[in-house]
Amino acid sequence: MKKSLILATVASLTLTGAAMAHPGHDVAPGGPGEVPTWVNAAKTGVGASYEAYVDGQYRDGGPTGAVSRVWFSIADGVLTETMYGLIHEAQIKQLRFAVQTPTGLAVEGTDTTARTEYLYTDAEGRPLSPAYRILTTDRDGRFEIEKRIFTDPDRNALVLRVTLRAMAGPVTPYLLLEPHIANTGMGDRGEAAVDGLHAFEGATHLVLRPDQRFTAATVGFMGTSDALTDLRADGRLNAVYRSTGETSGNLMLAGAMPRLEAGQTLTRDFVLGFGDSRATAEAAADATFATGLDEVLARYNGEGERTGWEDYVASLTELPRMADVATDGGKLAFASALMLKVQEDRTHAGALIASLSNPWGDTVDATNPSTGYKAVWPRDFYQVAMAMLALGDTDTPLAALRYLPQVQVDAETPGNTGATGWFLQKTHVDGQIEWVGVQLDQTAMPIMLGWKLWQAGLVNDAEMARMYGGMIKPAADFLVDGGTVGLDWNDRTITPPWSQQERWEEQEGYSPSTTAAVIAGLVTGAEIAQASGDAASATRYLAAADDYAARVEARMFTTEGALGDGNYFLRLSRNEDPNDKGLLGENNGQAALPEDRIIDGGFLELVRYGVRPATAPSILATLGEYDDVTLEDRLRVRYEFGPAGDTTPGWRRYGNDGYGENMETAGNYGVGGMTPGQRGRVWPFFTGERGHYELAALLAGGTPDAAAIEGLRQTWVRGMERFANDGLMLPEQVWDGVGQTPDGYQTGAGTNSATPLAWTHAEYLKLLRSIADRAVWDRYAPVAERYAR
Repeated sequence: MKKSLILATVASLTLTGAAMAHPGHDVAPGGPGEVPTWVNAAKTGVGASYEAYVDGQYRDGGPTGAVSRVWFSIADGVLTETMYGLIHEAQIKQLRFAVQTPTGLAVEGTDTTARTEYLYTDAEGRPLSPAYRILTTDRDGRFEIEKRIFTDPDRNALVLRVTLRAMAGPVTPYLLLEPHIANTGMGDRGEAAVDGLHAFEGATHLVLRPDQRFTAATVGFMGTSDALTDLRADGRLNAVYRSTGETSGNLMLAGAMPRLEAGQTLTRDFVLGFGDSRATAEAAADATFATGLDEVLARYNGEGERTGWEDYVASLTELPRMADVATDGGKLAFASALMLKVQEDRTHAGALIASLSNPWGDTVDATNPSTGYKAVWPRDFYQVAMAMLALGDTDTPLAALRYLPQVQVDAETPGNTGATGWFLQKTHVDGQIEWVGVQLDQTAMPIMLGWKLWQAGLVNDAEMARMYGGMIKPAADFLVDGGTVGLDWNDRTITPPWSQQERWEEQEGYSPSTTAAVIAGLVTGAEIAQASGDAASATRYLAAADDYAARVEARMFTTEGALGDGNYFLRLSRNEDPNDKGLLGENNGQAALPEDRIIDGGFLELVRYGVRPATAPSILATLGEYDDVTLEDRLRVRYEFGPAGDTTPGWRRYGNDGYGENMETAGNYGVGGMTPGQRGRVWPFFTGERGHYELAALLAGGTPDAAAIEGLRQTWVRGMERFANDGLMLPEQVWDGVGQTPDGYQTGAGTNSATPLAWTHAEYLKLLRSIADRAVWDRYAPVAERYAR
């Protein structure tokens, strides 16, 4: 559409007065509607505008202009969870199309197949921005829908450019918008007009503007008076409602478009504006149209003299040589870099979340607000910040380090009456407390990150001395002394390196992975203390680290285990006797089992951080049990994916894991309650963790030759790349083929747990950097020099 025509169209649009007087009823009945849920968490795309920092913060007026605070996601070819405000504040569940055909109604996502592509790539096909082209095709070949999705980098607005093609007509398309304003599926009110749709809750508003009027528009309550329920009855939109009136609930807004005959094509542009009032949301959408959508996309991409995503990619000085290590030409490396930056809040600079998804969201109740994985865990946070540093991003990891005090417990933490210095288990990006378990690795990793940035010269001595007194010393003191927690439900006494929870947030005791991080945190913390003039604390931290390191095997390595030859690291020891066959706690519907029957890959972190050499007898002794594919499926952790003779290894979190789909019913996690049928599946980032170990083992034998490095690339790098979907998103879990298979699942492909998982993308990027450097990126030299000679 020509810009002049767009401007004329926008000028005529209003949601009031005569424009609302299309035939229909005033108020939709049936509120509040059915119980709402979220949506499929297996995203094939996520996006947001690139926004440049202003003095290390997000503020208007920098090289990218006004800050846009809109994020979107794509699953099954459909626009899904879309956030505005803070990164966890979803405003939309999904926007999809239903198409009436001569042989019945087809609904996008359910009755279509989908393909995800990037709109803006370099000459090698590597993505330069998270702008997407989505093609959904009717399974019966009656129509196809092409969507181009991106945000306006200068406004709180999202652009959807749609082309519908009738392959066998006639077909009549309907846009279906399901808002979940203010991060809930209840409490919404709405209005529908042929020139726009409006939904709101409290002071949060959404307006959808079409470039041409709908032929009809309606709003209704889900399951009672919504358009999809109406269309499914007889293929016609019989009841049209202008408003939900004073009743709020779970809504659907819909707009009908002209009928297409076979061979005809219909093109429509839609802009969704967000704001703290209806007028503000309308203004955002209208201004986006007025700018011109081609220009908006060019700004989003950073084409030419514009500052956008291409500029961010170009700033990643290490990305080209990391991409050279990849086996896919660098496509996943470029996509991973985009994914990590997308998943940062645009109000709280450096606030890095775990995933723009709500795990198994299509069966998660959305009656009340839920962050899902759109929140801060210091452990995931550390992985992402380290990967961004590996890419050559010097600004985001520094912002991340400066953000961390917001999620550290101190005397001012609301409700705290106990120990200080530890980092909160899970928070909103604004620091609001969500979970309060103590995980010692999450207290150690901020110290480790600080040391890395200090060593890289990104934090000078003066700032590090300030951070030492304010954040590093309280954390290191807690890793030595522990203390009694006094926050919310938590009143436990922590005696390091015993941790209330290990990295899977489920069990208390002595964990190899947690202990590795604690030792690394104390050794690096000691160097910071010494440089900050606190020699006494430095000595104390090193003494504690020495004690913890000396007792790693005594506390966590069994010599009387039930697996293999009986000699291996446990996933966890509840006490200081790894041979007592004590019971672990029940979790995720799984009954307690003796600790010697449960193994995981946490022992490899001892090598990664430098606590043990790759050739340590205890490490070598554990590899056999970790890799044992003859174990019963309940206890087995290693699985192979791909064709015979060319398989990729992958691992579950640990034996007896229940955090996943039900083996007996194929149901989502938690559906029907916590039952023994639940099974945790394979997590792709363990393939990267193993690749890091194998690199360390090669380096222990001297300088590896080209053939050995090529072996790493083909096994571990290519292995991780195989787990990516067509949108180059890496998942939390992939289907392992054990038990009843949910509809649409394929062995080795992502489940509906959480995609993209930032940790998985981070591990992939760190593996590329490690191989490019011929050195493990997460290795801490002072730790290795002290313990791994």
